[in-house]
Amino acid sequence: MQSALSIAGSDPTGGAGLQADLQVFHRFGVHGGAVPTALTIQDGVRVAKVLPVFPSSLLDMLRVTLDAIRPSAIKIGMLGTDDAVRNTTLALAPFPEIPVVIDPVLLASDGSALLERRAYPALRDLAFRKTLLTPNWPEMETLVRDALPRRRDGEAAARQLAEELQLSGILLKGGHLDGDADDLLVLRDAEGVITCEWLSGERLAGAPVHGTGCALSAAITAGLAQGRPIRDAVVSARAFVREAIVGASTLANGARILALS
Repeated sequence: MQSALSIAGSDPTGGAGLQADLQVFHRFGVHGGAVPTALTIQDGVRVAKVLPVFPSSLLDMLRVTLDAIRPSAIKIGMLGTDDAVRNTTLALAPFPEIPVVIDPVLLASDGSALLERRAYPALRDLAFRKTLLTPNWPEMETLVRDALPRRRDGEAAARQLAEELQLSGILLKGGHLDGDADDLLVLRDAEGVITCEWLSGERLAGAPVHGTGCALSAAITAGLAQGRPIRDAVVSARAFVREAIVGASTLANGARILALS
């Protein structure tokens, strides 16, 4: 059985977080497991409160779940606290062979902090030698501690980060750029050779849609669980998310959510 595990925060609206990840896994025909890092009080527009899972409970859940389902791939989203980052690193240490996609969720769309600042160095430690990191432009600037005003600056930063953390790949999402929402895919092969490719992305009209980053990283994870190479998984996931944005629905409070089911 192909399976994928999501380690992320809970979103009661189902538009992002664990709930969205499980919907995406199901759409790709992959069994989904889920370990919550935090409960959130949110409505798809604003995050009112984040309630982290007790650190030792998170570690216990991770260890038991990993042993039970032995996922074919793992997606890591919102972690919330320094303790959660460190315990996730500890739990994954015995399984270096499992592909891991990390969506470095630092802030919500409304600016609410979803990872405490003291956890940023530990997040880099967690990412070391993992399969794929999927930051948006502001997240990349935070990770490399520098402004990236031009596309070539982002490319140089992604190359540097892939080398520093010995990552197999980085998908630098371009939704925050002016013009089309092109993404940068940086791949590092077994010999350490790094290649860069800009993947074109048409910017779709309409109000912002909740949960696109979560769905994208979950779809990539599902592709990796099915044995696809990183680039193939990324291309398939981008097409999936585009279709989900086109079919987005509007909740009673005005929040737009992806068409995942």
